Amino acid sequence: MYVRTSENGHLTYTLSPGGRVCYLRNASGVDPSGFVTSDSGGIAIHRSRVESQVEVREVYERLFGSVRRVVVGKDRVVDLCLISLLAGGHVLLTDIPGVGKTTLAKAISSSIAADFSRIQFTPDLLPSDITGTSIYDPGEARFGWIPGPVFAPILLADEINRATPRTQSALLEAMAEGQVTVEGATRPLPEPFFVVATQNPHQFHGTYPLPEGQLDRFMVATSMGYPGNHAERGIVRAQVERRPLEEVEPVVEIREVLEARRLVKAVQVHDEVLAYAVAIAEATRNHPAVSLGASPRGSIALVRVAQARAATRARDFVGPEDVKALAPEVLAHRLSVRGGTTGATAESALEEILDSLSPPV
Repeated sequence: MYVRTSENGHLTYTLSPGGRVCYLRNASGVDPSGFVTSDSGGIAIHRSRVESQVEVREVYERLFGSVRRVVVGKDRVVDLCLISLLAGGHVLLTDIPGVGKTTLAKAISSSIAADFSRIQFTPDLLPSDITGTSIYDPGEARFGWIPGPVFAPILLADEINRATPRTQSALLEAMAEGQVTVEGATRPLPEPFFVVATQNPHQFHGTYPLPEGQLDRFMVATSMGYPGNHAERGIVRAQVERRPLEEVEPVVEIREVLEARRLVKAVQVHDEVLAYAVAIAEATRNHPAVSLGASPRGSIALVRVAQARAATRARDFVGPEDVKALAPEVLAHRLSVRGGTTGATAESALEEILDSLSPPV
């Protein structure tokens, strides 16, 4: 047996020669609330307490390392999804089929040891298929509530723009309020509640574009894109020889995610950085190519993800670089661009805005 100390110095743990934990020890003695495993020489620390931004980074790095072993060559997308998870938001992935959107959501849920639900959106899907419904029980002579797939910590809403707007809106209250109201009764959703929604490009047949109000509920919107040649060869080789997704094991507890979220909210945002985030959102409303700019909800989302990014970098304050790095993925999907022959896009408008605004020093 031998003893190692965690990076933050708060815990020591004893490993047997086989790599299995004997106990965790903190300043108060043996800590029964966590455990450590070691596979292939790697150490995965499982704990139920997250007490500083340094430990938020440890939670993030464990998740990031686990997911990127399955989702190869897409570190930026994995980073955005995990930042959104820790910031308490939801993610929209717009891309063609077959590039790993579902695999990404499953890898995150498997890494957190959380229940996972998948809803395949189709034109005939009903709101009750998502939220749940009451079914009459003849034996009890009463109606019993049957919860829908939305009652899961990690929810994959696959091809959300294949369903009708009525069904799409069933997710609106769930994403915004963390609850659903059915048959006059309001039922809270589990915590954390994290939605990864995918949609096909609008030019695909049989799609219903998400309305602005629904798009605005997503904290981050991005795309996977095709992998590079080297990454794709690795993906094909891994799928031919084994099933990498089936090898993913939990590296983080749900309680750790909740406590990491609490610490993310405590990250300091100085007035100058806050003003910079608001100025970016305000500039979208005055840009000549933009007909509908980002609302205050967009400003709030930008600051929240910046807090999460700072915490995953082990900082207790937000820097302007956090705001600038995340602005395209947080704001672009909230903008409506004027029609015409200019060829302007939401992304190009945001790029012009970020270039024109000087970040605080």
